Amino acid sequence: MKIIILGAGQVGSSLAENLTSEANDITVIDVNEKILHSLQDRLDLRTITGKASHPDILRLAGAEDADMLIAVTDSDETNMVACQVAYTIFHTPTKIARVRALGYLSHPQLFQQEALPVDVLISPEQLITDYIQSLIAHPGTLQVLDFADKKIQLVGVRAYYGGPLVGHELRTIKEHIPGVDIRVAAIYRRDRAIIPEGSTVIEADDEVFFVAAPACIRAMISELRRLDKPYKRIMIVGGGNIGKRLAQVLENDYQVKLIDHNSERSYELAKELENTIVLNGDASDGNLLIEENIEKTDIFCAVTNDEEANILSSMLAKKLGAHKVMALINRTAYVDLIQGGDIDIAISPQQSTISSLLAHVRRGDVVKVHSLRRGAAEAIEAIAHGDISTSKVVGRKISELTLPPGTTIGAIVRNDNVVIAHNDTIIEPEDHVILFLIDKKYISDVERLFQVGITFI
Repeated sequence: MKIIILGAGQVGSSLAENLTSEANDITVIDVNEKILHSLQDRLDLRTITGKASHPDILRLAGAEDADMLIAVTDSDETNMVACQVAYTIFHTPTKIARVRALGYLSHPQLFQQEALPVDVLISPEQLITDYIQSLIAHPGTLQVLDFADKKIQLVGVRAYYGGPLVGHELRTIKEHIPGVDIRVAAIYRRDRAIIPEGSTVIEADDEVFFVAAPACIRAMISELRRLDKPYKRIMIVGGGNIGKRLAQVLENDYQVKLIDHNSERSYELAKELENTIVLNGDASDGNLLIEENIEKTDIFCAVTNDEEANILSSMLAKKLGAHKVMALINRTAYVDLIQGGDIDIAISPQQSTISSLLAHVRRGDVVKVHSLRRGAAEAIEAIAHGDISTSKVVGRKISELTLPPGTTIGAIVRNDNVVIAHNDTIIEPEDHVILFLIDKKYISDVERLFQVGITFI
């Protein structure tokens, strides 16, 4: 696939790295020549220095025969204009734009073919807000990823000593929680991936990823660790787009406090938020946190634009007694380094944005992608089409499929019903199949499995 990426920032660079490893023809445009040189030294791609929305620059990048344009510069306006130029002059089939400003996003009619022809709109702030909201709704989880309109979820949990299933084989799950159907998709032990089998024994400190319907999640968590009580008190640090959105979606169900260091911004937020207590102050001030009963706080969530401030304030909050702390970390390499120590959950905007973009790049009918483990692993939702003569998966038992190494099928959503996958489960036409890939280098093999052939036998 021929793809033009506009913007070589953290998202653009990470996306280029993901896509060049999959034999795509990638061109990256940015005004910063130094960053482009660094990219070209590391990756097999083309780079062009210039303004991303200019027709001459896009023509130089090969927009006339590009399959896709992904605009992820720091400027919403540049991203939108680039999509307009690609549509009007070059007739680019798929145009994706990252747009952050609520002023634009609150008017979806702007993004129509007759107005601003953006095929896919990506809002990092909304993705992060949804992600944090899911974590808060499921106490004790490290990750909660949605598939098939939230009918099925992939959940990551760290196993602790004392969990009823810790020290036992996976085949005993049905004995531990009868009547609850769950499939363990992957286990990470000391950063090494383990392909789960019936004889696999769960150990303390394992990161266990399992697939389940939402109603079954809490039962499985209780087998891996002591259940956390439902969260009540939330403290948010940072009154930017993410902090404000997060407060808005949580304030009717939780007791929410928001801290921002800017007095004018704090005043605006206090007027706009109905049930949130807004505090003007510095979240790295231990006295302020103590005064605001940090030791009774269930979730401390630092989402400012300064990742160092997020890390330090979260570590301080944890030391002062906050039950669980989350920090927004922009540098993806920091995420696994920091998570699991003093900081319970490190949240990567890049990872969320890239996951959202990858679903539109995958071949076959892939409707959802979640990039995991700094891009090393993936969870995907693919739709099975065709019949037994034209498809490599339809009409076959899961045990009969030639799945790539380290790939597991966790569940199937069929006519809005969730079917947890077992070896004798037969895949039917239009099934939504949820797969977990420990090694994403096999993604092309999975894509080929779900592509329909004319005369496949």
